[in-house]
Amino acid sequence: MNYRHAYHAGNFADVLKHATLALVIEHMKLKPAPFRVIDTHAGIGLYDLASVEAGKTGEWMEGIGRILAAPPKGAVADVLAPYLDVVRACGAAGAGDVAPLAGSADVGVGIDAGAAPGLRYYPGSPLIARRLLRRGDVLVVNELHEEDRAALARLFAGDEATRVLGLDGWTAIKSLLPPRERRGIVLVDPPFEQPGELARLSRCAVSPPARCCSGIRSRTRVRSRPSIVMSSAWRRASASVAAS
Repeated sequence: MNYRHAYHAGNFADVLKHATLALVIEHMKLKPAPFRVIDTHAGIGLYDLASVEAGKTGEWMEGIGRILAAPPKGAVADVLAPYLDVVRACGAAGAGDVAPLAGSADVGVGIDAGAAPGLRYYPGSPLIARRLLRRGDVLVVNELHEEDRAALARLFAGDEATRVLGLDGWTAIKSLLPPRERRGIVLVDPPFEQPGELARLSRCAVSPPARCCSGIRSRTRVRSRPSIVMSSAWRRASASVAAS
């Protein structure tokens, strides 16, 4: 596997994907019953925007950098609030200081949400999900790349509500569904390095809900890097979000 997300963390595609993920999680929290989030291609969970990799592309400056430089107002601010609250909480903290446990009020890490950002670190989907989950909810993060998986395991060390796996992402989808809680979200964002991955992603959008009886599907498509957030609330509903 050659793809490393450290070069692209926080770019415009991440903003769309992670904002959508945050909204889906918030929707699932409307019911008190616990649920599970499964991230099939998780990455390392937290990215240093001052790293050599991020500096080579500078993609984050046209993504989360632009959002935080000119914070949205009104209805847009309300929509992005769950996502941006986590980004701000993690953005100025050292990698060793970011606690992934549920509830930012309990953790007390980061910067004033109303202050100008001192952005240094960008949270990946595993950390965004974990910070938004409640006590009793479960996170399963899967990463095939050995070095990245080790970083992910260090990030969530001691967190009993998070399970770190090293399966092939497509295998993980089949082996982890349906979730024990009968409510869940599956985030699928492969590196698109192997032939046919786009077709597999399209099939994946249909087969998990079929296996799990019913669900909510939210698809985000950004130019050539589509990803899918599938939320299974075990009721017949369908939602689609698209951008091109």
